[in-house]
Amino acid sequence: MFEPLIPAQVVAGLGDVPFSPQFGDVYHSAQGALAQAHHVFLRGNGLPERWRGRPRFTVCETGFGLGLNFLALWQAWRQDPSRCAALHMVSIEAHPFTVGQLAHWLHKLVPDDLRPLADALLAQWPALVPGLHRLEFDGAAVTLTLGFGRAETVVPRLQLAADAFFLDGFAPKRNPEMWSADLLAQLAQLGAPGATAATWATAGAMRRALKAAGFEVKKHRGFGPKRDMTMARLLTPGSIADRALAAIQSRGQAVVIGAGLAGAGMAEALARRGWDVVVLADASAPPGLGHLAAALTPLVDRDDSPRARLARAGVLRAGSRWQGLMHEGGSLEPMGAGPAPLAVARAGTVQVMKANRARRPEEALAWQASMAALQFAPDWMRVIDVDEASALAGQPVGRGGLYFPGGLLVRPAALCAGLLRHPSIRRVSATAGSLRRVAGGDWQVLDGTGATVLAQASLVVVACAAGAPGLLRNSGLAWPLGEGMQQVAGQISLLPARALAQGGPRCIVAGEGYVLPAVDGWCVAGSTYDHDASPLAPAPVSDAGHASNLGRVRALLPQALGGDPSGLAGWGGWRAVLPDRLPAIGALAGAPGVWLAAGYASRGLAWSALAGDLVGAALAGEPPVLEQDLALGVVPDRPGKPGGKSH
Repeated sequence: MFEPLIPAQVVAGLGDVPFSPQFGDVYHSAQGALAQAHHVFLRGNGLPERWRGRPRFTVCETGFGLGLNFLALWQAWRQDPSRCAALHMVSIEAHPFTVGQLAHWLHKLVPDDLRPLADALLAQWPALVPGLHRLEFDGAAVTLTLGFGRAETVVPRLQLAADAFFLDGFAPKRNPEMWSADLLAQLAQLGAPGATAATWATAGAMRRALKAAGFEVKKHRGFGPKRDMTMARLLTPGSIADRALAAIQSRGQAVVIGAGLAGAGMAEALARRGWDVVVLADASAPPGLGHLAAALTPLVDRDDSPRARLARAGVLRAGSRWQGLMHEGGSLEPMGAGPAPLAVARAGTVQVMKANRARRPEEALAWQASMAALQFAPDWMRVIDVDEASALAGQPVGRGGLYFPGGLLVRPAALCAGLLRHPSIRRVSATAGSLRRVAGGDWQVLDGTGATVLAQASLVVVACAAGAPGLLRNSGLAWPLGEGMQQVAGQISLLPARALAQGGPRCIVAGEGYVLPAVDGWCVAGSTYDHDASPLAPAPVSDAGHASNLGRVRALLPQALGGDPSGLAGWGGWRAVLPDRLPAIGALAGAPGVWLAAGYASRGLAWSALAGDLVGAALAGEPPVLEQDLALGVVPDRPGKPGGKSH
């Protein structure tokens, strides 16, 4: 059942210490939050000594609060010349601060030497929506994964190997769910070999629960007026931690088959983590314009279903991962100086209510109420009426609906080129025909004749859309999803911006179809779904397709141009669609070192960054960027036969 995310409520307590009226407790000791962090959580977990010389060290925290434990941990890591190569923290928070609240308290509490770290945290503070949010610092050597939601909901969805636990919820008697035996047992399953735990709390029930979960528990001198604190050591590593550690693969050579949104996102994620990547771009792919521009906007539904959560995770990851290629001005015009055109702009999206819903006032009101009941932060989504929709678009819009300030306008070709520009990526024009495993465990990628080795590596990612099932069959490997993939044709239309009211909309306008702000003098409109076109021929572009797209545009923007569609330019392409409309992302069973990233359907932009980090994080031993229940829904060998519509 969906639970809205309720932000923190905080006031100044005695000594100006932040106080939660909801829980009747302070956020930290009156003797100082940073001093408490060092005494209880760092020293209580043997830090910094325990991370020295290690490739990675992961901390799991219950209760992020103001983030002062994280800031103290990060500063200690920076100051240690023998620090681990990578530091990860996963922190769970049911009631996160708004960025304004967080800035207010951090600026009051942190000393000058910690201010740059606090400002860096504030600069990346995410929208207050449920789920996992990955923040990266110091060139991604330090990561913070925030799990927004109740701990008893978030923890069972995690797969990671924690070396230390910071147990820092409100007092057990005031917030018993954070200290329950069930939750502590679930945390123990995330514990890596030698994992430790520390907390200022000493409640007897909590200590007994830690012992029952497999920890050796001891009391030590407490901080400030507290006589004691609790320190613990996990005696047997957790089963979930074992699985996370088993997925780690030493970085080296990697081959990515495919140079589209799937391949480029995967190659960039691997290269950023230290892999040397060869990308095989299909030499047989026909030349063409491709999408001049496309939009990335989340799905949303009243129950916040897994599909909606996946779409939100994809948009959030893309918005973070593509910062270096992004223009915050909302437009991709002008092209910009130099060889690299602007690839991504945060343009915002007006998502227009469905016409059949709008025609029934009672249903429309009920839908608006259900959207408002999600209580998403307004910087993520808000309900809008037709007047606000029109003001945002800069011209009349047919109906009200939703507004997503973070909606992205993208040049797909420029995005792929930007992602593949990493110095550790080498692009080769060649068509892969099959894979062959050789002595030592490497995989060779062969051409269509099977006579020429195109590349060899310990890691191969198959990201060649509808070509993936055939490539695996040619390699003697089983395609794990039974029916293969359907190819569905689609057509977009290019509308002259000068012929549209106000030169086209100021933001993305979407609903039953879409029309995008002008790029290079054209507004992209789309798109069709042609299930009858033959995949053996080029994707069709027809006057009937243009007429269909124009009909969608006029429903969204009543003042859109009319006229004969026969003079319009456009482009047709293929979508690789699995029956359940979800992609296949993950390791291929029975073929160690082979991973899949295919079947992105109509949402290649939503999957590109998320899938790359999903695979890259697993191989590097990082905490997850996606909850485990969602990740299991897209693995290649997911249980059950995929079913449902194909678009």
